[in-house]
Amino acid sequence: MKTEKTPDGIKITDISGLSLPETLDCGQCFRWKADSEGNWCGVVKGIYRKIRKEENGITILGADEQEFEKIWFDYFDFGRDYDALKADFSANEMIKAACEFAPGIRVLRQEPWEAFITFIISQNNNIARIKGIVERLCAAFGEEIEEGIYSFPTAQRLAAEPAESFAKIGCGYRADYISFAAKEVYEGRLVLEELMTAPIAKARERLLKVHGVGPKVADCVLLYGLGRAERCPADVWMKRVIAALGGEMPQCVTDYAGIAQQFLFHYARNFPEKFVGINTK
Repeated sequence: MKTEKTPDGIKITDISGLSLPETLDCGQCFRWKADSEGNWCGVVKGIYRKIRKEENGITILGADEQEFEKIWFDYFDFGRDYDALKADFSANEMIKAACEFAPGIRVLRQEPWEAFITFIISQNNNIARIKGIVERLCAAFGEEIEEGIYSFPTAQRLAAEPAESFAKIGCGYRADYISFAAKEVYEGRLVLEELMTAPIAKARERLLKVHGVGPKVADCVLLYGLGRAERCPADVWMKRVIAALGGEMPQCVTDYAGIAQQFLFHYARNFPEKFVGINTK
């Protein structure tokens, strides 16, 4: 990977696999969208940026070297060799096919708090609706960064609101869950960052104690918000995939089952006919 400061921002080239649509619009995050010029626009850690596709990489418009090191290097998981991972994954034919279908997927390392709340919102929801709820949440309780663009609201801000406030913006039964989760974090009973290094079973167990957090949400928070690449969230698509794999993830994914599942999840959603009728019970 190479970085270069240009008049437009930071240009990153020679990247080990990065497709913006495959990465930013595959269900692991909910605050990115493409504009009319094909740039991807989103907010990370209170910073609003547009990202432009280049012939051999991307340009993060408006960013400088310090911002890249502080935010974007970790966010896009640039420190991990995805080519090496995909080579290891390819020992299994199904995962090889998934990696070849969408080789530019990367698993983002999102802010723990944002991932925690957005995946609570994601329960029994489709991606378009999740994005709408998250944007309304930010507009109602976040800080305006520039006209019409808002930061993700803090735990303190959400903890101050009754659950009814979240119901009014379309959260439905999840409103109570958001209210409870915000208070858990703001009042210090749950320190998400501690779960980054806690034994994985204990980290998962702690998340499952939060009202409204089930196994899938807990695993999503661990993977996408806490960097626990070994966790493999299992929704209906992944249950079908795992059943097709013989009931478990293959040995070739070792400690990176969460990254492998992102390729498999995208593959299964695009080729559902390959998994129709598979018994997941």
